[in-house]
Amino acid sequence: METFSDCFSALDDPRAGNARHDLLELVFVALAAVLCGAQDCTDMSLFAQAKLALLRQVVKLEHGAPSHDTFSRVFRLLAPEPFEAAFAKFTKAFGQTLEGVVAIDGKALRGAYERGRKATPLHLVNIWAVEARLAIGQHLAPGRNEVLGAQQALALLSLEGCIVTADALHCRADTAQIILNAGADYALALKANQPTLLAKAKALIEAADPAQAALSGPLKAHDRIEARTACVAAAPDLDLPGVAAVARVETRRTIDARPQPVIVRYILLSKVVSPERMLAIARTHWGIENQLHWVLDVDLGEDAARSRKDNAPQNLALMRKLALNILRQHPDKGSIKGKIKRAGLDDAFLLSLLGHMR
Repeated sequence: METFSDCFSALDDPRAGNARHDLLELVFVALAAVLCGAQDCTDMSLFAQAKLALLRQVVKLEHGAPSHDTFSRVFRLLAPEPFEAAFAKFTKAFGQTLEGVVAIDGKALRGAYERGRKATPLHLVNIWAVEARLAIGQHLAPGRNEVLGAQQALALLSLEGCIVTADALHCRADTAQIILNAGADYALALKANQPTLLAKAKALIEAADPAQAALSGPLKAHDRIEARTACVAAAPDLDLPGVAAVARVETRRTIDARPQPVIVRYILLSKVVSPERMLAIARTHWGIENQLHWVLDVDLGEDAARSRKDNAPQNLALMRKLALNILRQHPDKGSIKGKIKRAGLDDAFLLSLLGHMR
């Protein structure tokens, strides 16, 4: 587990000096358990007991299988920030060079709430590399402030050559500058919460040559027909750091043969792109919802997870993203759900997943 060790061995052990189990081994075993479908610390302990002989082919585990309390104590006490930094380093080490669209979006851990506070679960900001299909960042939204969480997550990353996409909440001068500082360009949604900027953007689009617009579709799926049109205009004088262009994307849908209201979105860009490229950017942004958030909830049980003490929800959420990245990058062509089941049933396949981390 050389690459894994290189990235995570620098973590400070938050336990007392007489702790029996090695921290790196604990994190490794927990990750192996999540690859097999473990959803909490009890599952991790049961996995370690059942697979002890197999795990000792990779790590020593001199004191046997760690208990539920040991896993729980580690993830409650482990500092999230260095853990997230190690995660980013590990993802970069075993993933390919990042390029293309990087999407930012917030996600609530709906099960991570204290009694009587169900309406205010823990809120995280996730960063997803769409083309690579990798989760590359996670950060707590302090006080459910998604803007600040996104800015802190972006500050940890190097994104040269990427285009960062985000919704209108992040269309701000400080966020735009942080994205540029990370070496990336941006495509930030613009809505009516910034009326002056939106009015200027609309005027620029209206003055653009309509012959330069691009059409995508119509695409048919599940009784729905969808077509999109994009128009891009240069916008060097808008009040946002680095802004170079504005785009309008119109979506027309027909569901069960009934036309739906036209959806019009405006997007600020830090570089001029073709209308065809704009259509691709707009569409791929939503990969963070169906390729990351949906999979975390449905295949890895994130919404149902009830870990809620101290740093455990944040750290266990990161473990699920680590597992998802490994499952995605493994060359086996099966579904994520299928790979998780196979890892739990087939020791050789689990070892191949663990070997893929090197």
